[in-house]
Amino acid sequence: MTGGLFSHILVVALGGLMLLAAFTDVRRRQIDNWLNGAIALLAPLFWWANGYALWPDMAIQFGIALAVFGVFAGLFAIGAMGGGDVKMLGALALWLPLDELFTMLFVMAIGGGVLTATMLIYHKLRKLQTNIEVPYGVAIAAGGFWVMTQPYLNHFA
Repeated sequence: MTGGLFSHILVVALGGLMLLAAFTDVRRRQIDNWLNGAIALLAPLFWWANGYALWPDMAIQFGIALAVFGVFAGLFAIGAMGGGDVKMLGALALWLPLDELFTMLFVMAIGGGVLTATMLIYHKLRKLQTNIEVPYGVAIAAGGFWVMTQPYLNHFA
């Protein structure tokens, strides 16, 4: 994620939106459509700020996002993931090149596994009879933050 000042402002806005999505997912187990819409609608401004060409750069990003949305919509269809999580992943995929997307998905999977295990232990210790609802938006945001901060914090990248 490189670019000028406007690009950095957009990345900070993305970070704020991801934090808000994670917070609402923890509080209500819901990620609002307007948050996912804002993430998605800011992506073309990010493309423009970073000099993406209409073809093939923007088309590739859109295709990647469509593929990500399709895969995770399949997981939603079988009840393995929430709809807000799927939309958030699709919106974030608009921002990330393929290599960064795979890194984000890897960090998200590790974080989601830890989060799920923690929720399971909590439910067992408290002897709760309800279904476990994992706020996976937290893991998605963690993966997004990992990728976003690498250009600034990892001088080996």
